[in-house]
Amino acid sequence: MSRITRSTIDRIFETARIEEVIGDFVQLKRSGSNLKGLSPFNNEKSPSFMVSPAKQIFKDFSSGKGGTVVTFLMEHEHFTYPEALRWLAKRYNIEIEEEEGQTQEQQQAESEREAQFVISHFAQEWFAEQLQTEEGRQIGLSYFHERGFGDETIKDFGLGYAPQQRDALAKAALAKGYSEQALIDSGICIKREDGGWYDRFWGRVIFPIYSQGGRVLGFGGRILKTDAKAAKYLNSPENLIYHKSKVLYGLFHARKAIIKQDEAYLVEGYTDVISLHQAGVENVVASSGTALTEDQIRLIKRYTNNITILYDGDPAGIRASFRGIDMILAEGMNVRVVLFPDGDDPDSFVRKTSGIEFKEYVAEHKNDFIRFKADLLMRDTANDPIKKAETIRDIVTSIAKIPDEIKLDVFIKESARILEMDVKVLYAELGKIKGKEIREATRKGGRPKMQVVETPQQPVKLVKAAEESLHFLQEREFIKLMVNHGNEPIFLETDPEKKEQEKPEFTIAQYLVAEILPDELTFNNVRFQRAFTLCVEQLMAESSVPEPSWYGRQEDPELASLPADLLEEENLSKNWEKHGIYVLGPTDRLSLHAQQVVLRFKDAKLKKKIEELHERIKQNSSEDREHVMTQFRHLNKIRQEVSKKLNRVV
Repeated sequence: MSRITRSTIDRIFETARIEEVIGDFVQLKRSGSNLKGLSPFNNEKSPSFMVSPAKQIFKDFSSGKGGTVVTFLMEHEHFTYPEALRWLAKRYNIEIEEEEGQTQEQQQAESEREAQFVISHFAQEWFAEQLQTEEGRQIGLSYFHERGFGDETIKDFGLGYAPQQRDALAKAALAKGYSEQALIDSGICIKREDGGWYDRFWGRVIFPIYSQGGRVLGFGGRILKTDAKAAKYLNSPENLIYHKSKVLYGLFHARKAIIKQDEAYLVEGYTDVISLHQAGVENVVASSGTALTEDQIRLIKRYTNNITILYDGDPAGIRASFRGIDMILAEGMNVRVVLFPDGDDPDSFVRKTSGIEFKEYVAEHKNDFIRFKADLLMRDTANDPIKKAETIRDIVTSIAKIPDEIKLDVFIKESARILEMDVKVLYAELGKIKGKEIREATRKGGRPKMQVVETPQQPVKLVKAAEESLHFLQEREFIKLMVNHGNEPIFLETDPEKKEQEKPEFTIAQYLVAEILPDELTFNNVRFQRAFTLCVEQLMAESSVPEPSWYGRQEDPELASLPADLLEEENLSKNWEKHGIYVLGPTDRLSLHAQQVVLRFKDAKLKKKIEELHERIKQNSSEDREHVMTQFRHLNKIRQEVSKKLNRVV
């Protein structure tokens, strides 16, 4: 895969205005030098979402999210890093340059992939235009109108028609100059051995299938004539851009509603999605008639942890879906089920009622998967104890998929109540299933999912928590200096009596690195350690100190959001001073503050390392005892020097 060049990324960040982009999604009002609005991630009455045009960052204090304009798009629109960059490039008319150094094979693959996107886009527009022809109006458009779809809905979903002439699309595409190979690779058209062409979807109404970002990936076509030899629905074949198991129909149209409502409705077909969307039920997607896959479940999980499956009441189809429910549970998601009255599916039910009544019905009738599965399976057991035992085992097997131990415990107890079973029996069965999983994982060389963890005494827990809290606060203040003030000069006092200062020979970032790198002092917080390592690499490679915005341009979202997360919060300094952490105020001396931060950081880290070495010495089992003793004396000496400086400074 090609990568966007660094120069293009820099141009995007320099051009894009965070206040303009976020303003498309959030109503912002001026608040001093910043902009404020209601959080787009949480429901709130008082605005806690802040945008800084000067720093080009945002911070949502209600959810903790923050970062650059790219981070916002990744969080709000659930784009990947490259998708967010491409979205911004399109908005600001920036030409994207691909990274140099691609192999010939990579360039060819990227070219072929893009060619399929181009031909798919052309085909969608062409199919849509056919609805306005005489044949298209009489057959295609009349079908959509009979299904109750309005013209606005038809346009919104890009619906179309492929005429009876079997090579009409192929001729139109070739006449426009599109390559034969792109037509063949996409599967939209097929070339015969005699050199002639025929269209895959001729004589069908067309349902375009979009990516999350709105690009056409492929098509579904429904035949309107009764033909025993022809499939009712026909999909595009698998190709470079279309993978049926990794696509959900309607996700492009539903993603914002899913995020807002924190729930996705899952249906079976195209018309279910379109009818519900037209009725105002927009948080709906379809698996397009295929068995639900792990990739499709993970797509939904990017937007919500809550799935409600809407069934048409066919018992055979419902039983076939049990595997899909287990897969949803295994992803740690919450799954509920709704059955419609016999003879109704979501499409027919919403057309009989309305969007509001549909939502009310779903709210009243949705069951958690345990009650749903128990009710359905227990109908067939009658008074057969063997069937009942199999049903109970089946239900416990589903519960065993749940990774969250608290949820698992709740569902076991709920099942015991519904099935009128002793909860101990269900726990015993659960233990057998989990035990089998562990044995299978061990046999395959994997690690068991269940591990026994020894719980320490409460006082030990509290002491450890206090120590970790202190380390975190010190590390955070260190990184805040590095990110927010790293490129500013530092003045070091050489004679405490004369209070003379050296000329600034280096920056705060260089000072911070030079002070802790030689003694191999590290951060407990993984995110802070990554930021520090990145800064060191930049200093060594470029001999330049990173600006705060430089961190925001990193592909890693945790690093990109770091400048926003390090914003000062109201009254934060009062809490920190209890732990001996003094936050720099507007009139404080930056150089003095930087020295304090480094000394306190070093003191805490050295103390920890010395304690670890002391334990090794006490055990007296180390073969390199003399080496350990040398380290111990060296670090102890450094800590004594640090303590003296702390007494002088503080």
